[in-house]
Amino acid sequence: MKKIAARMAGFVAVAGALAGPVADACTRFTYIGAENNVITGRSWDWPNDGHADLWAYPAGISRSGNGNDKNSLHWVSKYGSVTTSAFNIATADGINTEGLSVNILYLSGSGYAKPVSGKKNLTLLSWGQFMLDNYATVNDAVKDFGSGKYNMLAVPDVDGKKMDLHMAISDASGDNAIFEYINGKLVVHHGSQYNVMTNEPSFDQQLSLNTYWQRQEGNFLPGTENPSDRFVRASYYLSNALRSTDYQQEIATVFSIIRNVSVPFEKAKDASRPNLYPTYWRSVADLKRKIYYFEETNHPNVFWVELDKLDFKPGAAIKKLALANGEIYSGETSKYFIAAQAFTTPQITPDK
Repeated sequence: MKKIAARMAGFVAVAGALAGPVADACTRFTYIGAENNVITGRSWDWPNDGHADLWAYPAGISRSGNGNDKNSLHWVSKYGSVTTSAFNIATADGINTEGLSVNILYLSGSGYAKPVSGKKNLTLLSWGQFMLDNYATVNDAVKDFGSGKYNMLAVPDVDGKKMDLHMAISDASGDNAIFEYINGKLVVHHGSQYNVMTNEPSFDQQLSLNTYWQRQEGNFLPGTENPSDRFVRASYYLSNALRSTDYQQEIATVFSIIRNVSVPFEKAKDASRPNLYPTYWRSVADLKRKIYYFEETNHPNVFWVELDKLDFKPGAAIKKLALANGEIYSGETSKYFIAAQAFTTPQITPDK
């Protein structure tokens, strides 16, 4: 009992130093299987499901990073992608035809610098799609985007919530990178070891907190829905996950971990925890086979999309798999994607 009490005292000291107020809770991680299969899992935790739909975008689409802004970044997509949209204005999650995955999560306290002359503008709402359109590997993204060559424009509240965001990317080699904007500067953590991300505090502090728990050797784990606790649990389960040569078991393993660090539907919390929300959906992306799995908490089925069954050649139609009206799917769903007009990402007036 004395040993446990001492450990708890140490944890309280560390947690008190690192943990800020609880914010919107999402989790993501990268799993590597017995045959080097690379699979990412993520949860979406918010007051609602973000009115999510799935989209299939071909290569060859002309895009703008900030509408008609004269200093906007413009590009033509090099790669096709399957994505999950949020609020019909942004890409929140997805995988491209090269096996690069993007997961955008909330990070309380993010700080974006004012635009710098000579750099092109890109908004947070265009960030995810820009990465999927332009990069085949994590290393490509870190070398280019990670150089800080673009202005990242903050956006007004969406659905009544602040858009303080950070991003994790992974590729089929198992490489990972975390991108955060802290005090106006882009901070990049690059390496296969950076395989878990939740929310606040900033990623370097999450790593410090996790180091404390690793010394406990799994004797006990923090069990709340707080981001730092979910980070620790996801890291522990990932390091002890079954490495199977059975593909179905690998996907089941990833789902088992992301479900374990999800937030259940609960009665209202006290006023000191206003931003803690349940998990509305989960995605699992197989980066080698290029299969995107999806699960809605309010619906009974897991379904998936095999990218090889869709047409991503330049000139192909943009297609949508509608979810926002309560549609229910099961199994492989590429045949249910239908041609659709892409949503428009709002233009943001740069803060001079």
